[in-house]
Amino acid sequence: MPNRDRFILSAGHGSALLYSLLHLFGYDVSLEDLKQFRQFGSKTPGHPEYRHTPGVEVTTGPLGQGFANGVGMALAQRMLAERFNKDGSKIIHHHIYGVVSDGDLMEGITSEAASLAGHLGLSNIIYVYDSNQISIEGTTSLTFTEDVGKRFEAYNWRVMKIDGHNHQEIAEAIEAARNEQARPSLIIARTHIGRGSPNKQDMASAHGEPLGAKELELTKDNIGWPQSPTFLIPDEVLRLCRSRVDELREEYNQWRGMCKRHFKSDPHLSKAWNTFLQKEIPADLELELLKTIKKDAIATRSASGDMIQVIAQRIPSLMGGSADLSPSTKTSIKSSPSLEKTMFSGRNIHFGVREHAMGGILNGLALYGGIIPFGSTFLMFSDYMRPPIRLAAMMKIQVIYVFTHDSIFVGEDGPTHQPIEQLPSLRAIPNLLVIRPSDATETAAAWITALKHKNGPTALILTRQDVPVIIRSIYPSQSQLQQGAYILKDSVKPPEIVLMATGSEVAIALDATLQLQGKGIQARLLSVPCFELFRSHSAEYRNSVLPPDCRKRVAIEAAGKSSWYELVGLDGLIIGLDGYGASAPAKILAEHYGFTVKNILSEIARKWGV
Repeated sequence: MPNRDRFILSAGHGSALLYSLLHLFGYDVSLEDLKQFRQFGSKTPGHPEYRHTPGVEVTTGPLGQGFANGVGMALAQRMLAERFNKDGSKIIHHHIYGVVSDGDLMEGITSEAASLAGHLGLSNIIYVYDSNQISIEGTTSLTFTEDVGKRFEAYNWRVMKIDGHNHQEIAEAIEAARNEQARPSLIIARTHIGRGSPNKQDMASAHGEPLGAKELELTKDNIGWPQSPTFLIPDEVLRLCRSRVDELREEYNQWRGMCKRHFKSDPHLSKAWNTFLQKEIPADLELELLKTIKKDAIATRSASGDMIQVIAQRIPSLMGGSADLSPSTKTSIKSSPSLEKTMFSGRNIHFGVREHAMGGILNGLALYGGIIPFGSTFLMFSDYMRPPIRLAAMMKIQVIYVFTHDSIFVGEDGPTHQPIEQLPSLRAIPNLLVIRPSDATETAAAWITALKHKNGPTALILTRQDVPVIIRSIYPSQSQLQQGAYILKDSVKPPEIVLMATGSEVAIALDATLQLQGKGIQARLLSVPCFELFRSHSAEYRNSVLPPDCRKRVAIEAAGKSSWYELVGLDGLIIGLDGYGASAPAKILAEHYGFTVKNILSEIARKWGV
């Protein structure tokens, strides 16, 4: 149900609570599943996992991530409500609930996400802060003595403080939060961890350890709970939960009827609704993107920026922004206004200098449904958002990252802004497509690949500097990018040497290949925009472009070398970087670090005498 409330257990270590509730309310989580808690292959892992357990909205566990995901979901709800709640209808009208912990609120990502949520006035957020003041090392007074309430009031949140064991206070606080129209709400619930346990209440040992058989027996006696059976669900509890399901089923049927009537009266809105939910990609989109290329040389970030305008016109569900860098990353949708506190019809999201929160919010946007989210920053700063990138890959959700300024060739900004290890580091994340296109034409194919890749995130790695546009009437089609690696320039006979490159280094590798061929050497050049796609193809295809019996293999990439050993082997040649860059113009850096045709040929001659 698109209009369902979302619940996020940001404090994912409390997963047994969520699994128990899912069982009580009739999800496909059995009592036997509960008995298999944290066991191999069970539906009840140690932290909630999206797509693994029915009813789990998001994978949580790394603290703070769920908090930021909820901000993304709340943002998505507002954006879709702005588009589809016409003539007083409430097609999208609900809240984002979450339980957050002391640990969540210590993590920096929550500060970033809470700041943006308060700025945007996301009053559809209701978070309950389980303030038991205990962490693994002991009482939170060891490290965490700030006034959380005042901090969140400064973020423009509504803050309420309650006794977390008083049901009446809980109900009243949630109802007040539901009626709040201007601010997100944080309900600070003072609780006691291990409550009822004679020897472990308010103890750190209750945070990460089982009570133990003897203490469990004492606790049951203390709270008046039967000793057996071990797993007991009173009939009145089960009846209450299942009757609530019946009530909500009727509410759902009423919502469906309202949608049917509303869409019948407005066919255009109905079509727009289906377009958003299905996120269809027009068949001719790549051809339209290629039409934007007007220059012989253009930075792939600039080519991407031109293409985003076309994509946005054809795919209304594409929305996103940058961490305060859109003039540099070229990611503004020019036909749309910016998203603001009072206007959620915009498609340009200003995340501010909050890369970590941006990553978590993008995940929430993707999980909500109906939106293809993208976020951008310099490749160097992808490190700030690595945890949510990893979780997006784990959850297999569609998020697109636009990482520009992709190498030492950013130039004078120097080594602090020049990525070295980021490319191989991103390639190490399972289920993340990392695409570094060689030119504007491959950039078009990269965007198409990212838009069609719905079972995982994609990182587009783009240049700051201009690179030549490969003439596709002479060389193979850019659509071969979907192979991951393809023959850009072949030898007449079976190759004696194979050169491989990505991004801006493909152009110099092509020149080097042509010079080798001019000497009568059977040289082949591969463009290798995406290791993950190449790896996914058959051994037959991989061997056809990279023959196993050709051991003279050269990789050329202005990044750390580690990921290339997979393709060149230990006896190959990698022209890459072993250290950090320097502050200088790009041309000087290319000459100093060896990314020139002259040096490539020299290194090949030195190694093989070719």
